[in-house]
Amino acid sequence: MTQTYALFFDIDGTLVSFKTHEIPQSTIQALTQAKANGSRVYIATGRPPLIITNLGAIEPLIDGYITTNGALCYVGTELVTCQPIPKEDVLTCVNDCQEKGNSLIVVGRKDVAVLDPKGDVDRIFRQMLAVKNLDKASPLDEVLQQDILQLTPFFPADYEPELMARMPQCVSGRWHPEFTDITANGADKGKGILAMARHEGFDVSRTIAFGDGGNDTSMIIQAGIGVAMGNAIEELKQQADYITTSVDDDGILNALRHLHVI
Repeated sequence: MTQTYALFFDIDGTLVSFKTHEIPQSTIQALTQAKANGSRVYIATGRPPLIITNLGAIEPLIDGYITTNGALCYVGTELVTCQPIPKEDVLTCVNDCQEKGNSLIVVGRKDVAVLDPKGDVDRIFRQMLAVKNLDKASPLDEVLQQDILQLTPFFPADYEPELMARMPQCVSGRWHPEFTDITANGADKGKGILAMARHEGFDVSRTIAFGDGGNDTSMIIQAGIGVAMGNAIEELKQQADYITTSVDDDGILNALRHLHVI
């Protein structure tokens, strides 16, 4: 007998393969069946809405979105939560990247700015992650007039503690060796699940979160059941309640079957 849950899915490396840049057919079929069985389907991603362009066939199944690592959550046109980064911390990061010549993505409430002096954004986001819509980026000075929800600076992990010490009102969620996602202290995917549960009226114990990267840790811990993909980083696997196969080896399908969701 199947059971119903609120299901939360990371995108890159969880729903979408890093190899094909597509959602495996087995995942599409599994989510379609889970939805038909009464479960709810939510996205929980570090991507801002502008660049959530790779969900294709499953978009009609989605009940709500946790975006920018929990800084912006919404259901349809209804805002669930919005937690901007304090301006002083935004300027600390922007100035640091400009001084060092590092690439940076600045995510505003409406628009995105891209500083890419070294070509890192183009190389990783466009070429490796097949991210679309970055050509719609806006000038930095215009985006800085908006609430800033997320900063994505490009630098090695060993520099992270030094910068974050100067951004005391922020938290870092690294899921790639070359860059990290920085949000306000009160924003992460785990807190996004809590906000969505309050808004939608379900119990957190009836949630399952699926992820593969460091920025998924908070939701893997927060959810009633935390599932790490077979391709997940080791640190995430250690926090998970269940480890499934990789995104390319029917990981979502196998997990939903194992947990009797389908």
